Amino acid sequence: MMKRRLILCAIFALLSGCAVNPVTGKNEFSLVSEQQELAIGAQQYAPARQTQGGDYVADPELATYVNQVGQKLAAVSDRKLPYEFKVLNNSVPNAWALPGGKISINRGLLTELKSESELAAVLGHEIVHAAAGHGAQSMSKGMLLQAGMMGAALATQGTDYANLAQMGAGLGAQLITQKFGRDAEREADHYGMLYMSRAGYDPQGAVDLQRTFVKLAEGKQQDWLNGLFASHPPSEERVQDNIAMLATLPKGGEIGSVRYQEKIAHLLKTKPAYAAYDKGREALAKGDLTSASRLAQQAIALEPKEAIFYGLLGDVEQKKKQFGAAIVQYDTATRLNPNLFYFYLQRGKVNEQLNLVTQAQADLKYSVKLLPTAEAYNSLGNLAQKAGHLDEAKAYFAKVASNQGELGQQAYGALVDLDLKDNPAKYLQLRTGQDAQGRIVAQIGNPTPRSVGGIILVLQYMDVTGKIQPLTRSLNGSVAARSQKFFDLGLTGQLTLEQLKSLKSGIAAAQVVR
Repeated sequence: MMKRRLILCAIFALLSGCAVNPVTGKNEFSLVSEQQELAIGAQQYAPARQTQGGDYVADPELATYVNQVGQKLAAVSDRKLPYEFKVLNNSVPNAWALPGGKISINRGLLTELKSESELAAVLGHEIVHAAAGHGAQSMSKGMLLQAGMMGAALATQGTDYANLAQMGAGLGAQLITQKFGRDAEREADHYGMLYMSRAGYDPQGAVDLQRTFVKLAEGKQQDWLNGLFASHPPSEERVQDNIAMLATLPKGGEIGSVRYQEKIAHLLKTKPAYAAYDKGREALAKGDLTSASRLAQQAIALEPKEAIFYGLLGDVEQKKKQFGAAIVQYDTATRLNPNLFYFYLQRGKVNEQLNLVTQAQADLKYSVKLLPTAEAYNSLGNLAQKAGHLDEAKAYFAKVASNQGELGQQAYGALVDLDLKDNPAKYLQLRTGQDAQGRIVAQIGNPTPRSVGGIILVLQYMDVTGKIQPLTRSLNGSVAARSQKFFDLGLTGQLTLEQLKSLKSGIAAAQVVR
């Protein structure tokens, strides 16, 4: 194994070199530099949090507390990074780390922990993933980089935003939902316990935590299976490894059960509110507006400071086409949490329905600033088109057109409507040649969702004297959407084989056929 690593280092030395992992002390190959790790973490942290429910802001003291515990562990880690620790407003029990030390833990996991030492076990584990560069190693192996850079739709397990086509957070999505290998998980457990001990925590908390996880996994609790277990699968082997590691560490340390329960008291008290909200979201998805509204009101009665509850009410009113009432709810949501893209996106769409162009554009642009989404760009394109700002509309639709699904096709169609006349060659495919009957033909491919006609070709060939001869051909008929068609160019018998070989062609004009 060591020989193979050295060979890899020699092969890739010119690209990136081999570096000593500051956590494990091993020589490891990486195509991702530390500067790139830091840049990825800084760029992806905010949008990744947006897609996972946004920051939990109803109890700011809890977020401060979690950050303090995290920074205490980060201070004794083997790699100094700009560590950050955020609590996400998400009921699914989960935690994740991006390269560069950007770490998040869900509200839903905090309510399942029993002590500060268990919290330290979770955060210590994630610190090791960042410090040991596990995400960067996965990218270097080619597991994530291509998929992430393609801007794939973000996996949003356990959030309200899974139906939105996400843009600009594809790489972060791949990183926070990836499954690390057994070695990486073992390292994160091992060194996470070491960091716990260094920071003064009782590492027994890591053993207890893994035991709890194994029991929950055996019970196949769905929320757990969708969260932490999906990316960090527990096992009895990990429990035994933690027990073995525990035996090598100093006995005792801080457990912090009382303090932890005090810190999460408000979260535990309001847990039924979030359970009602989650059921309300399910009801809304099923079209049960009455139940969704009732459950949202129930949640607000238990926790009036939570913005997402008012957001749910706004969504209900929007479905009922009570747009004025919807705006009132979104106004309250943005006041309580001014940093979540979703409220601005939804209010922007309502203002678009009311033809309040200025307000709609302001909301949609701010939502894009927080998190680029296909839905916001599509609405901005529609608004720009209505205002006669066609170049601006084209730019917005182009951002959406590459997305899969109905919205992407809708935007692609709108883009074709606006741009085909000016740039037909961008949308149509052209090949010229001789068919089986000896005719000189043009094959027109039309991958767009619009029928296209009025096609004019410009042709040129070299005559027997070596001069370039231009030709123009108007093609009769149209090419249906997502199809291709052959057109006889009427040149059969006029060109020699050598002239045919010199034939060049282009699309000069085309138009959408209604």
